[in-house]
Amino acid sequence: MTGSSWRSAARRGDLPITAEINVTSLIDVAFTLLVIFIITAPALTGGLEVNLPETRTQPLTVTDDSFIVSVDADGGIYIGETQVTREEFPAALGRLMEVAGARNAFLKADEENRLGLAFWVFGYLLDEARARGGTAAFIAEPEMRR
Repeated sequence: MTGSSWRSAARRGDLPITAEINVTSLIDVAFTLLVIFIITAPALTGGLEVNLPETRTQPLTVTDDSFIVSVDADGGIYIGETQVTREEFPAALGRLMEVAGARNAFLKADEENRLGLAFWVFGYLLDEARARGGTAAFIAEPEMRR
């Protein structure tokens, strides 16, 4: 049997015919995508850019039953990253806490913001959180050591 006659040998039954999928290339692609995801995932922690006031504080632990409301310097109110108007905020907050089962709420207010709006938002956060057996708190940046 010569090297060029493998087809005729296969027809005679000398060589077994196998119908298998070579998954090596599929595994290579899967691992490549996994590595790309592992490298890029830490960079995807987005959010609203807010200049937080500095104070002495302990690190914050955000759990699955909590969420963050932000108030930016221009007076915009955000539940997570979704902007809501002042009129929409109470109803949207109630729906979120009801549907998501959230109990704890945190407020990030820009240090350039009017305190009146921040306290107005915090009042709603505290009422909704307490109604569900949770709590609400302000978020601040640690004070810079000079």
